[in-house]
Amino acid sequence: MKLYRYLTGFDDAAFCKKVSEALNKGWELHGSPALTFDTTQGRVVCGQAVVKDVHGEWTDAMKGDDFKLSQQ
Repeated sequence: MKLYRYLTGFDDAAFCKKVSEALNKGWELHGSPALTFDTTQGRVVCGQAVVKDVHGEWTDAMKGDDFKLSQQ
């Protein structure tokens, strides 16, 4: 099964770290990054999809807060 996650955050070192950690845990980039500008906060917001092949089937537990990217 292929898992999919969409990572978001402000365009800063913390977002780069989040994506780098996912890559180092076996996730792969999926598609191009997306950028938008938050006029309220005056900051660029980034998004990047990542995917990972895992064994098993999808369960509803994977939607909750207990299912963290870092645990996969």
